[in-house]
Amino acid sequence: MPLYEYQCQSCDHKFELTQSLSAKPEETTCPHCHGAKTQRLMSSFASQVKGPRKPGFAEIKAYDMCNERMSNFAKLPPIAGQRAMPGPANLTQPTDSGSGDN
Repeated sequence: MPLYEYQCQSCDHKFELTQSLSAKPEETTCPHCHGAKTQRLMSSFASQVKGPRKPGFAEIKAYDMCNERMSNFAKLPPIAGQRAMPGPANLTQPTDSGSGDN
């Protein structure tokens, strides 16, 4: 049930009531002076997400853009052919065959 803020028109007392959605503001009475002229006020609200974190719209949009870019990049050919994976033969240190004594 929502929490509503009211102001009494007779005594200007502000109060909060937890009421059902079907409750009419005209039928609400002031707890201070018991006057029948109350006005429902506009107020802000706060919400809380409990349980596992749910991503927001900005995060979902960023993930969608990243996935779209990655799928576009996967369609491109490799820049300079396939890169050879280093094996045991390719891991040897280069030898200096030229001594530079000419």
